Amino acid sequence: MGLGNRTPATLEEYNDYKTRFNNWGRWGENDQLGTLNHINTASTKYAISLVADGTTISCANPLATDSVVPDAGRNGKPADHKMSVTKTNSSDYIGVSYHGFVNTHIDALCHFFTKSSDENGKLYNNRSPELVTENGALTNSIENWKNGIITRGVLYDIPKMRGTDYVEFDDPVHGWDLEDWAKSVNISPRDGDAVLIRSGHDVYWASNGPSKEGYPPKTPGNSPTIIEYLYDTNASLLGWDLQESEFKPFPYPSRTPIHEVIIPHMGMPILDNANFEQLSEHCAKIGRYEFLLIIAPLIVIGGTGSPVNPLATF
Repeated sequence: MGLGNRTPATLEEYNDYKTRFNNWGRWGENDQLGTLNHINTASTKYAISLVADGTTISCANPLATDSVVPDAGRNGKPADHKMSVTKTNSSDYIGVSYHGFVNTHIDALCHFFTKSSDENGKLYNNRSPELVTENGALTNSIENWKNGIITRGVLYDIPKMRGTDYVEFDDPVHGWDLEDWAKSVNISPRDGDAVLIRSGHDVYWASNGPSKEGYPPKTPGNSPTIIEYLYDTNASLLGWDLQESEFKPFPYPSRTPIHEVIIPHMGMPILDNANFEQLSEHCAKIGRYEFLLIIAPLIVIGGTGSPVNPLATF
């Protein structure tokens, strides 16, 4: 079962992922980077060498105010944007609750615990959840990545491979889809890659409109078998446009089974709610799916993540 046999992970296999792909202690007891340790000088230099003509593409969605994403089915906590205009200047205020299903952000390693409803749960690297307080996290927080993430990004364009507009609800992205896509575009996975999975964000929402079930939305997306691919290829981070698939062939424990393995057990950051539509068009046009990727989180002391505008440069 699983990636090797190209079948969905059973509940038993999924639970085994938490041990099988656990990185606690792999980079020392004081580690704050997790799988970002896979990015080294060589991988960064290689990523920079991919820049040919300087074309740069944003992989972010607009900040989701009520006017941008008005329906509660997708935007549970709209961003607050207020303008102040005088005769001589203008300024504005922005307040955003970025975790969720619309705003592009990166998750820090304090965002998920091993057992979110169990007081005995742990943070990445066997740290106590008591270190996360209402005044901020004292470990595994976003300011540890203040120097930015600079590595090779690889776009895995699954709708393009399948010949569909977007990933269908009952046919999520699996680890073997990532293997097949990489082979089809002559990509060899490299240590430190940012694995960016396109499921077809814009077309899906344009075709399906507001969630009929309310918030959180039920969407297509990714299955837990991608975890095997991420671990086996020494990826540094996961980026996606539609997160986990709501379709589950086995009773995985929650709405977010991938988050609950790769953040606290693997120590892998997640780039949530990215937008790969323009990136997909450009990659197809030039026939290249690897590029320099730069992500610069805000320096929020004790923060569980940060809004970001990831940049792909060719």
